[in-house]
Amino acid sequence: MRVGVMASGRGSNFQALIDAAERGEIPDADLAHLIVNKKDAYAIKRAKKHRINYTVITSHDRTRGEFDQSVLKLLKELNIEIVVLAGFMRILTPEFIDTYRNRILNIHPSLLPSFPGANAHRDAIKYGVKVSGCTAHLVDEGIDSGPIIMQTSVTLSDGETEESLADKILKYEHQILPKALQLLCSGKIVINGRHIKIKSD
Repeated sequence: MRVGVMASGRGSNFQALIDAAERGEIPDADLAHLIVNKKDAYAIKRAKKHRINYTVITSHDRTRGEFDQSVLKLLKELNIEIVVLAGFMRILTPEFIDTYRNRILNIHPSLLPSFPGANAHRDAIKYGVKVSGCTAHLVDEGIDSGPIIMQTSVTLSDGETEESLADKILKYEHQILPKALQLLCSGKIVINGRHIKIKSD
């Protein structure tokens, strides 16, 4: 399956996909293209290093609808079948989501449905939870509300900070995102409403 990755910043989850591909762990996924919405995104350097084509489509100078239309046009031209949001910090329009229904994968740094949105680590610490983690899920029209593919948990330490929790969770994001992508690309995910069943070999 031809995969388009969308990122906004450093692209560490994009790197995790690249590393997994180079290790042969996602054989059904072709990391065909990177799309970034910021000219200075470090993810671009990762794409260059690994000879992955990329496109910058800036978002600050156009509406959400205009941005999504530009991206959709490019994805269609490139025959992209699966979209991965790897640290992409924008909400997609309903039209975008409908075009790639059940084919948009996101990684979120909390155990959804707890703490959706952009401040998951801060919200988890403020709430006083003892356990947090990360979630690989499909994207729907809500905020981090789509069907869950897999999750991994971590235990919070005394004196945990946003930065230390982010570091603790990030390595697990890097583990489950490639696994979820392989499941999606290999057709092993069966969706029934909010519930996802993973077919065995």
